[in-house]
Amino acid sequence: MTSKERMLTALNNETPDRLPVTSHHLMDYFLKTYMGGIPYPEFFNRFDMDAIRWLVPHKPDSATGDYFDPEQRDINFLESRRVASNNWRIFSEEIPDSQYTTRRYRFVTPKGELSMVLQSNEYTSWVAEYPVKEKSDIDLIGEFITAPNCDVRSVDEEAENFGNRGLVRGHICCFDVFGQPGTWQDAACIVGIERLILATYDDPRWVHELLKILQNRKKIFIRSLKGAKYDLLELGGGDASSTVISPKIFDQFVASYDSELIDLAREAGQRIVYHTCGGMMPLLERIADMKPDAMETFTPAAMGGDTNLAEAKRRIGDQVCMIGGFDQFHFFKNCSPEKTRKEVRRCFAEAGENGGYILCPSDHFFDAEPELIEAFADEARRCAYK
Repeated sequence: MTSKERMLTALNNETPDRLPVTSHHLMDYFLKTYMGGIPYPEFFNRFDMDAIRWLVPHKPDSATGDYFDPEQRDINFLESRRVASNNWRIFSEEIPDSQYTTRRYRFVTPKGELSMVLQSNEYTSWVAEYPVKEKSDIDLIGEFITAPNCDVRSVDEEAENFGNRGLVRGHICCFDVFGQPGTWQDAACIVGIERLILATYDDPRWVHELLKILQNRKKIFIRSLKGAKYDLLELGGGDASSTVISPKIFDQFVASYDSELIDLAREAGQRIVYHTCGGMMPLLERIADMKPDAMETFTPAAMGGDTNLAEAKRRIGDQVCMIGGFDQFHFFKNCSPEKTRKEVRRCFAEAGENGGYILCPSDHFFDAEPELIEAFADEARRCAYK
């Protein structure tokens, strides 16, 4: 099989020729520090893995008068070209800081402004000041935020060029500047997860109002995906994991919104993987009942998750493809290649039966020894189905 055929077979919950092996997002820090700054696609060639091509090209809806944001200079991690309008403009300025790169973003509307502060180091970025400070701030978002469309032509051109090398993958649109694909997770990025959780008890109506605003924006994007030759689109995020929220909150504030998005994506001819980095075991059936095509990341307990891979396979492996499960923290550094290979075999033994499984690190990694990545990929290629 080609890499594309192999992974699509697994996504269809069928048995490929061998265990598919890939990686999630590759961080710039890792590529620069350990790989000599090679381009993203070259990583998969270097280790002979089943490749992923990430892209999320946005375009404005010309019928609404929207246009590409003229103020955007760089495209940050998980961000795409922003869509602006005369009623939704984003301006930014650097703030002097002795420790981190710090930038303030202002969201300017006819009825007021929101502001967000992002900080970054050599590894990653995070929100230092959330844009929703008062409950009434969501009214500005609801009235004025733009909704991007998918640039289907760009996706199809990239898919044609990528061919059978692997999967063309993207994600559902996020809040401008910094967000997450899932509805609840997007809200956490603009409110703060602690405040959002408390609000589900203190003012659930307000939380539902915010989630509906964000969900409606995502619906517009998903409807525009019809005809786009994606193989897989990501929904979800870590703020809906069971190490962050309870199953009750998941039912009321996560599944009730994201299940609608999954249904809509299927109508648009798209596959969805639901991403839950962190705890998953108390939520396995709840996520599977949303009917995504795949679930990830199945983070092991040794990395702060809670996954028992064999139990997860037993409980939901006949419903969805499973992606992840590999402990990159302990087996991509400071161990022998033999131990890395043993971890690969453990994952295959616990989740590989009858296919429907793609071996992958449990989300991102920053520090990793190329020798161990080589052992990871090589041993996976040896895991053949009889």
